[in-house]
Amino acid sequence: MSNEFDLILQIASSSKTDASDVQLGIGDDCAVWNVGESRVLLAADMLLEGVHFDLTQLTFYQVGRKALAVNLSDIAAMGGEPKTALVSLAVPPSCSIIEMTSLMDGLIALGREYGTTIVGGDTTSHDGPLLINVAITGLSHSSPILRSGAKEGDFLFVTGALGGSISGHHWSFTPRVREAIQLDSSFKINSMIDLSDGLASDIRHIAEASSLGCILEERDIPISDRVNHNLSDDERIYHALSDGEDYELLFTVSQDDAEKLRKQNEIDVHQIGQMQGGPDQIMMKKIDGSLVELPDSGWKHSLK
Repeated sequence: MSNEFDLILQIASSSKTDASDVQLGIGDDCAVWNVGESRVLLAADMLLEGVHFDLTQLTFYQVGRKALAVNLSDIAAMGGEPKTALVSLAVPPSCSIIEMTSLMDGLIALGREYGTTIVGGDTTSHDGPLLINVAITGLSHSSPILRSGAKEGDFLFVTGALGGSISGHHWSFTPRVREAIQLDSSFKINSMIDLSDGLASDIRHIAEASSLGCILEERDIPISDRVNHNLSDDERIYHALSDGEDYELLFTVSQDDAEKLRKQNEIDVHQIGQMQGGPDQIMMKKIDGSLVELPDSGWKHSLK
């Protein structure tokens, strides 16, 4: 049994291009396409009923909102400004026009909030589950922030608090677009990723891309109030590391910028560790001072 990352690596190895206008292909939160002096960001995400959402628990409006929100988060992870989106729907006979209108209302309303216009897409009917695919474009007004830019000694920061997405936060989260733009304009962000699969999993993408390891400080990891306070400390930190779908930003900065970040109070950020060692050294310093290997416990889709 392999997982989605194995498939992505296989696709990436067979789809490399020498096109001079493609600055970055598969391997980051967005692809980067150079159009004249502009850096166009491209990303896409798919939501499938029964895998990503349950319509007995959610409204169509919520599903539509999230379909765009996860794409906005990818643009944020590159420090970009979202611009347009294409929406494709595969609709089963059980869904009505009213329900599909509600889904699109949720998507369009969030788009207006972030200056993102729905410019097209496709619809089809089929006998399977409801499927929503969104492809988004954005602009990078400086250099796109990549996963691969972390440097030895960089400090790790995260926006917001982690864990508890299973309590419903992943249906109402705020894409950190504004925070990313503000961070990029005020500090030198060396690398960044959005936390979709969980801190314990996503930190590895920065580490691997940057050929570095890291040490997380358990005591500094911000745990969301949504994580059950009746759980043990170990259980609560596990949720913060592994629940996934926090959609906060994980990023690295130099020591100088780390000092500036700690002093500012405009953006909710938390210093949680430092980049050091090799990419196979993903560690966590426990509250008692001991060092343990960080388990790769984030979310992964399995493939047969």
